[in-house]
Amino acid sequence: MTTETPYLTALQQNGFVVIPSLLTPDEITSLRTAATKATTLTRTGHWPHFRTVPKQFPPWPTTPPPASEGGIWGVQHLLHPSLPGRAEFARFYFSPKVLAIAEELLGLKNHPSSSSTSDEPLVMELFNLLVAPETKDFELRWHRDDIPETASADEEAAMLAAKSPAGKQSHAQYNLALCPDASLIVVPGSHRRVRTEVERNAAPYEPHMPGQLVVELRPGDAVFYDSNILHRGVYKGKEEGGEESRLTLHGSLGVKGVADDQGHDAEQKKVRATAVLQHGVGAWVHRDDAAFGLGERPEKMRANLVAMGTGEGVGFSLQG
Repeated sequence: MTTETPYLTALQQNGFVVIPSLLTPDEITSLRTAATKATTLTRTGHWPHFRTVPKQFPPWPTTPPPASEGGIWGVQHLLHPSLPGRAEFARFYFSPKVLAIAEELLGLKNHPSSSSTSDEPLVMELFNLLVAPETKDFELRWHRDDIPETASADEEAAMLAAKSPAGKQSHAQYNLALCPDASLIVVPGSHRRVRTEVERNAAPYEPHMPGQLVVELRPGDAVFYDSNILHRGVYKGKEEGGEESRLTLHGSLGVKGVADDQGHDAEQKKVRATAVLQHGVGAWVHRDDAAFGLGERPEKMRANLVAMGTGEGVGFSLQG
């Protein structure tokens, strides 16, 4: 039996969906070149927005650790107007094929969003780059992006229900590989249930969680996943000064509201504002030079992000 929304069906059932060959070979080459340049700028101290070893969550330090201590594992704000290569990243982020997948996953497949007279439902959110740390391996502990590990079973159930009312997502989150990537490890189906006792009592970096699956991506493949699936990352270090061995675009797109008869819309907006604005995107997205020059739709999506606020006082989703 076929379905009109195969990606959404897979996401709802498993908590993730792999989409092979989302990029053409030429697109892979162009984006890999831009990503390598952005990483080099960041590693050499010429781009101030990054994720640093050994921290897993924001806020991030303002000075990167030396390569001997692992250095960086991410480059932030690929859509920032001051970043060289921004145009290349923006063309992908706002490309019709990416937006079409997001629309399906967010239940907007038949929404007239491409019309200049329609109300744009999508929100520009985050677009970052995940890279290999230098000289040493680095691992992220098991987590859900917006639910603390200290939550009780009852609290966890309530938060899962509130963050995905009636099974609807407030955002579409993805990893797009520009190099072979087997860094993401997930527990399929865990996005719709509380942790088992084994999962709750497991070591933070448990290497063999029951039912876990390593998501293997070839260059050009993408995985879209529910951010509250139980997951972690394992990043192999690269030789200091050597060729970049991991370049994975990490993006998210939101929807303006996920309402239901329980009145969860306001709570959804607050939760999503914290998840997005904690990374500092609100500090620059409103600037005059932040326009993309790619037509009306990207600007409407950017305006939807501006409407979220600056990010002052929103706090952080998780700590560590």
